[in-house]
Amino acid sequence: MPAVIEELFQGRSETLAEKSSAEIPYVVRGASDESQVKAMALAGTPAWYGGMPRKSIEVVERINESTWKVSVRYETLDVQPGNEPVVSFDTGGGSQHVTQSIQTRGKYGPAASDKLEGAIGFDGESVAGVDITVPVYSFSETHYLPAVAVTATYRGNLFRLTGTVNADWFRGFQPGECLFLGAAGARKGLEDWEINYKFAAQPNRNDIMVGAIGPITKQGWDYMWVQYADDVDDQKKQLIKKPVAVYVEKVYQAGFFAALGIGS
Repeated sequence: MPAVIEELFQGRSETLAEKSSAEIPYVVRGASDESQVKAMALAGTPAWYGGMPRKSIEVVERINESTWKVSVRYETLDVQPGNEPVVSFDTGGGSQHVTQSIQTRGKYGPAASDKLEGAIGFDGESVAGVDITVPVYSFSETHYLPAVAVTATYRGNLFRLTGTVNADWFRGFQPGECLFLGAAGARKGLEDWEINYKFAAQPNRNDIMVGAIGPITKQGWDYMWVQYADDVDDQKKQLIKKPVAVYVEKVYQAGFFAALGIGS
């Protein structure tokens, strides 16, 4: 029978502190010697747990000829002098195409209609809209992680989290506000990995009005679009377009940023 590793729930412990840690016990069955036990534990236990990298693997005891008890320890990363995270940010904003104004400040000319309800750039056939700058908070963090933490599994987690929004609170942002743009890392010789993590944030809203429609709730990175229909301005004796429906679309999956291993 091939060797297997299973988690034991009795004996698990976790400490939440300035330097948090966790001890998780496992049992390896069908192993012929201690080297096979270590190999099984290395391959069969997570490299990260609760945002903490795997610190050590201890073979606790041999229960019988082919069964062994193993303990895996996880700890928060030590920040060495000179290895403190480097943070940068940019509030330059992003561009967004909108077809509705917040408010129509003025209407001039004999054909000006009171019934467009904020539609921008109506030319008699379609609503053209306009590109505007919207609040986007871009920031990046550079962290220095030991080689034991930057495993193939961890790099795969970075890949899978790229293009997701935060499922939990992260860096003070509500769920749905922060988008993970990806990470880039490099390592020289036996030094720690230098990894740069990039993010962008947009605020959640629950007060959006589109003409008479609303208030509308929208998470930061949801996509909102407006449907228009023909209407008649009886006073001006002309056909117009007016908003008749608003759709808020989820376009990004949510991810748990704890797997980044850089705290919350």
